[in-house]
Amino acid sequence: MEQPVITPLPQAASLEIASLKAKLDQQQQEYSKFPRVLRITSASTKAADHAAYLRYWIDRIAMVGNNNYPEEARQKSLYGDLRFAVTLLPNGTVDSVELLLSSGQRVLDQAAIRTVRLASPFAPFPPEIKQWDKLEIIRTWRFVPGNHLNTIN
Repeated sequence: MEQPVITPLPQAASLEIASLKAKLDQQQQEYSKFPRVLRITSASTKAADHAAYLRYWIDRIAMVGNNNYPEEARQKSLYGDLRFAVTLLPNGTVDSVELLLSSGQRVLDQAAIRTVRLASPFAPFPPEIKQWDKLEIIRTWRFVPGNHLNTIN
């Protein structure tokens, strides 16, 4: 049986391959610098690795929010739903708070931001989610009659 003849690539092709490998290496290095963010939405709330931390976070927000329900909302019977994204760092501090969908009531939107600030810092990430650089929790907050704050999916 005859051995196949392997011919070397032309120099231009070898240079092109080397250039592409260098670009790939550079892109991989740049990508590795992006923070790893665990995003928790209503669709992902059942995952065992972060379910307990999410339950803790929701309970803390509800307690602080209900203890600091906005007086203006009480007096004017203002109610509504809003959607927020809260990003936490591994040590439990708040990195950002972003209003995704307003309630239509400025006082309620501001109360939600205030609630996050009052409730922070949160507990550091547990070992199950410690590998993430950030935790983004996206929830709907509901200010309801009876002057209660609930977070829902």
